[in-house]
Amino acid sequence: MIDITFDFRTDSKGRDPDTYSPTLNAYHRALWSRELPNGGVMDLQSKSSPFVLSWKDFYFTSDTIIVEMRSLKNQKIIDLARKQIEDFEEVYEHLLRRSYSIGSMIIFPVHVNSMNQRRGMNILIADRWDLTLECIRRHYAGEESPLTKVIEQDKAFYDLFVDFKGYVDFFFLQDCVSEDYSSVNIWMGDTSFRKSGLPETVEDYFKFLLKEHIFLDKRNQRIQEYCIKNDIL
Repeated sequence: MIDITFDFRTDSKGRDPDTYSPTLNAYHRALWSRELPNGGVMDLQSKSSPFVLSWKDFYFTSDTIIVEMRSLKNQKIIDLARKQIEDFEEVYEHLLRRSYSIGSMIIFPVHVNSMNQRRGMNILIADRWDLTLECIRRHYAGEESPLTKVIEQDKAFYDLFVDFKGYVDFFFLQDCVSEDYSSVNIWMGDTSFRKSGLPETVEDYFKFLLKEHIFLDKRNQRIQEYCIKNDIL
């Protein structure tokens, strides 16, 4: 049974849910073990905790795409937000709980300097999903981006989805792109990649959180509808 409200921290025993939640691991296998846009069928298998998913020559780990910008690099903005909202810690915990639901989760190939690592370490991306998806869009369009190197390293993975639409539809990401799939909905700033992806003001930070959590709700709903339609209950 896939519960779109389940908080994967509850069964990871205080460790990283992406690596140690058996429920998240089972959800990934249930959702992504299906026909691919290239006509193949992905059949994910799992090794015991710490969890790594495998299929053919591919190995995958989970990654959280709704992040609340919790890195130390954004600590100044978070401290300012804490001063402006009396019950900030309660609000922040609520956002964290939501961000560990299945709508916030995706899989990437795992290796040294993988996508999971590079998008978090690159200050131009700042672990943001909207900017990460823009880099993936550019890959399919034959364009350069700050994540070109790691995406090209995983070219065999992205080829499974044929094109950007195939990737978006497979992972239920439609609410992060335009109706014709020609552009990504950017939650803050632009796609020039000329400066840090982190917010410059508290106002920008709150606007970003609102937009990413609206996307989270919509993706959770898409996942639930897919599960109902395909009897993944």
